[in-house]
Amino acid sequence: MIGLFLGSTNLSLHILKTIKKINKKYFIIDLTKNNLFKKDKSSHFINIGKFGEILNLINKKKCKKVLFAGKIDKPKISKLRMDFKGLYYLPRIIKAFKLGDAAILKELIKILSENKIDVIKLNYFNPELTLKKGIYTKQRPSKSNILEIKNGINYLNKLSPHNHTQAIVIVDNKIVKKETSSGTKKMIKKLRKNKMQKGILIKFPKKEQDLRVDLPTIGYDTLKDCKKVNLKGLVLKSNQNIFLDQKKSINYANKNKIFIQVI
Repeated sequence: MIGLFLGSTNLSLHILKTIKKINKKYFIIDLTKNNLFKKDKSSHFINIGKFGEILNLINKKKCKKVLFAGKIDKPKISKLRMDFKGLYYLPRIIKAFKLGDAAILKELIKILSENKIDVIKLNYFNPELTLKKGIYTKQRPSKSNILEIKNGINYLNKLSPHNHTQAIVIVDNKIVKKETSSGTKKMIKKLRKNKMQKGILIKFPKKEQDLRVDLPTIGYDTLKDCKKVNLKGLVLKSNQNIFLDQKKSINYANKNKIFIQVI
C-alpha cells in the first residue's frame, strides 16, 4: 500500500496512471485546491492542516510509505483548518511558512518521519521521467554555449539555500532573467523575442532541495515557451529533473534547432 500526496499538474496524473497500471494498492490524499481527484474512490480531500486526520488515515491503511507529487500550493495560515494534532505542530509549520514552499515540504516530511512513515522518491515508480547525462537532440551546444552553461551553473551553485531561483536564462554569457517564486513559465514570458538572441535556459534543483518530493519539472510546453522567445538551448541536471512528454519534446526541439543537454 502506498499513500499518494497529490497536488495539481500532469506529473500527479502520470504517476497515478503508472500506479494503476502495475496494480499497486494506493490511496490519495488530495492536496489540490479544486479536489482534482474526487472521482477516484481511493481519494480523500483533506485540508493539509488536519494532521491528525491525515495520520489516522495512513495508520488505518497500514501504510508505511508515502509519495509526494505535483504542485502543492501553499495555503494561507489563516485558512488552515487545524485539528488537535495540527495545532500541536502549528509553531513548526508557521516557521516553515516564513522560509517558503520547500521548507514546508521538509517540515511535513519530518513530521511523517517522526510518525514512522517514510517518504519515497517521487520518481520511484517512474524512473524514466529523469534523464542520464548526454545530449538528446541533433543540435549541439557550441563552444561559446559550453562556456555560458558552465558560468550559469556556477551562478546557481552560489545561491542561498532559501533562494527561489532554480532556473535562469543566459544570453551572450550574461544572466538576463532569474526565476522567482512565480515559476519558470512566467520568467520566460517576461523575455523579449529577439531573432538574434541565442539564449539558454538552465534549470537545476535548488540548493538543499529535497529531491524525494521536489524535482524541477519541464515538458513540451517548456520547449514551446523557449521557441516563442527564440531560446536555443535547455540544460538540465542528470537524474534530478522531471521531463514529461520526452519524445514529443525532443522531436519539437529537433524541428526548431533547440539543443537539450543533461549534465
